[in-house]
Amino acid sequence: MQPPFHPLSELFDQLGLDSSEEAIEAFIERHRPLPSETALTEAPFWNESQRRFLRESLADDADWAEAVDHLDARLRD
Repeated sequence: MQPPFHPLSELFDQLGLDSSEEAIEAFIERHRPLPSETALTEAPFWNESQRRFLRESLADDADWAEAVDHLDARLRD
């Protein structure tokens, strides 16, 4: 069974951020490029709750890991 696919809009909802397409694009533009030496979970723009969710999603290889990886890639373009 394949894990569910979560689009970036759902990830932004989970993080308590505006999940409209325009808001997602603005967030990415505002925070990119994320330096290669900075882990996504250590980026200065997350609050502690968001940081914890991202860490747990990646550590547990949770359903959210693919969406988190996608956001990480978009922030580094």
